[in-house]
This record gives sequence, C-alpha cells and structure tokens, in this order.
Amino acid sequence: MATKALLVRLEAKPGQEDAVEEFLLSALPLVEQEPGTKPWFAVRFGPSTFGIIDAFPDAAARDTHLSGPVGKALGERADELFASPPEISELDVLANKL
Repeated sequence: MATKALLVRLEAKPGQEDAVEEFLLSALPLVEQEPGTKPWFAVRFGPSTFGIIDAFPDAAARDTHLSGPVGKALGERADELFASPPEISELDVLANKL
C-alpha cells in the first residue's frame, strides 16, 4: 500500500511548454527503474502548467526518488524550463486503489 506521495507543480517559462513536456516524457524510463515509485504520472493541468503525481510505500522510497535522477534533473534544468521553482508537496496517502 502506498503511504506517502508527492505532488509537484511545474509552471513552464513562456515558449518552453514543449520542452517541459519532452522533459517529463524523458523521465519515465528513469522512474521505471525505481522499484519504490508506483504509481507515477506526468500530467498537464493547463497550457503552461504541468505536474508530477507519484506515490510510494514509505518515506524512505519517497526520499530515494527525490534524490534520484529525476529530482536531480529537475533541479539542474529548473532555471531553463520553469517560470518559478518546482512546487513540491509531500503528502500522506489516506487510502488508495492501485
């Protein structure tokens, strides 16, 4: 059962919407290598607003994900792609159906 989750909101810089979408699509193979990250969704909330929603069995798996390749890439490309720093919310899962 997933007990922890993340909601990451990303606002693309003007003109970088396609690059943000490509970045999120390129993250999937990296996340597929993380056994503790299930499920993982890259989403689009609006024309320039994107997000990542993912869940984990425990805080350790969430921390591993945050310090993993996708988290590092987010930090490295934030100035290039995003109008503001990624807004990362750490959540407790109350119930789920996976």
